[in-house]
Amino acid sequence: MRVLFLDLDTLRPDHLGCYGYHRNTSPNIDRVAAQGTRFDQYYCSDAPCLPSRGALISGRFGISSGIVNHGGTGADMRLEGASRSFHQAFAEDSLWSVFRRRGMRTASISPFGERHSAWWFYAGLNELVNTGKGGMESAEEITPSVMSWLDANVTKDNWMLHVNYWDPHTPYRAPAEFGNPFKDDPLPTWLTPELLAQHRGQPGGHGACEVSMWDDRVSPQYQLRHMGQVKDMNDVRRMFDGYDCGIRYMDEHIGRILDRLEAAGILDDTAIIITSDHGENLGELNCYAEHGTSDYITHRIPMIVKWPGCRQGQADAGLHYNLDLAPTLSELFGKPLRPAWQGSSYAATLKTGTACGRDALVLSQCCHGAMRSVRFGPWIYIRGIHDFYHLFPREMLFNVDDDPHEVNNQAEARPDICAQGARLYLDWHDSMMRQMPDAIDPMWQVMREGGPLHSRGALSKYCERLEASGRSQHVAELKRRHPYEFGARG
Repeated sequence: MRVLFLDLDTLRPDHLGCYGYHRNTSPNIDRVAAQGTRFDQYYCSDAPCLPSRGALISGRFGISSGIVNHGGTGADMRLEGASRSFHQAFAEDSLWSVFRRRGMRTASISPFGERHSAWWFYAGLNELVNTGKGGMESAEEITPSVMSWLDANVTKDNWMLHVNYWDPHTPYRAPAEFGNPFKDDPLPTWLTPELLAQHRGQPGGHGACEVSMWDDRVSPQYQLRHMGQVKDMNDVRRMFDGYDCGIRYMDEHIGRILDRLEAAGILDDTAIIITSDHGENLGELNCYAEHGTSDYITHRIPMIVKWPGCRQGQADAGLHYNLDLAPTLSELFGKPLRPAWQGSSYAATLKTGTACGRDALVLSQCCHGAMRSVRFGPWIYIRGIHDFYHLFPREMLFNVDDDPHEVNNQAEARPDICAQGARLYLDWHDSMMRQMPDAIDPMWQVMREGGPLHSRGALSKYCERLEASGRSQHVAELKRRHPYEFGARG
């Protein structure tokens, strides 16, 4: 058996044709979706990059694995401790080991492990090609390594090739010669001039006035498609076009891989998995070109599985986590599940269309802000500990069926739904804490260490920018909410 695993960084599903997007961003991804199962409500349990792949590869929530932040203690996997034998248990628990138990050679073409010093990412891989730029690669710098690997292995049997593209990730950087196939296409209509004006008066990391997180600087090499501020609707177009060009450019390179498999006569028999680590807010919650909240847009990711002998052309609406993949693959391979895994298999969905979705999901973000959310029914309930300096309410509630871009917070109007979300979160948290031998929630460890990495130490200088840019009215409340940033005990 052969498996192609396409790991496409920062890819939100509603910007793909197969998920209903009105722009033609993804003809080759759509081609695969038509031959497999498209999961419409699939989420990373922990966001963004490092925590998400930590959950995917370990099959465990960040609260359990310890991987929740981009720095500090929360950026490392928990030590196994006294129970560790000659080999770590993780040597058998990792996602890549699922393929190894099936007798497959495992290879990855990705800079991810080095980017985040995530050395556990290599567990279970026979072969690694590090493309060397830490996620700043463009597709033309990755595809040659893929083709070289396929030239040496495509006719062999029993391999899994993981390919990691980064083009939708900021800064948006499709090469100039690619042009802009979307320059005449209409924009999504939800981001209006009125909403943009509202955002420009608000504070917060990666807001409309500080797309570069805390300022509006942009490296000259990225100024073609990226910007430091979103000032007007022309900038809104540049942002959407820049992101969508990254998707389409990456998709064309995916097409080259599919064509290579087809030329070798093995495309139909090759299993293909297409997914992402997280989505990308394009103005939602006043986060522009970033993935810094625990919301519907950041956590929702594509999952497309084309698997020989399984159903084709179907869509599944059940709620699933990315950490459900390892149990699913084990069941497809007829192998036992590992006791450490916290995911649930949806192999029956792939094989027979049987619904395997969960009733609710709990989602976490500790890298920019510190917050958790609950996805249930039509709702996402968001509960904040650290607001990424956006002055978010402590509770937010959105009906994502009617309001997928999270414009209308219904928390005050629907305290009954907030109470339901809070209860679901509390029950999940209690269950997770009972499973942890040291009983420490890494989110609170992050807060003890000074907060999420991307916010840590930023507030004092950011308040100076707010003062200078006519938003001084927010400074007092930011200082009240975050007294430790100024050495106060509060």
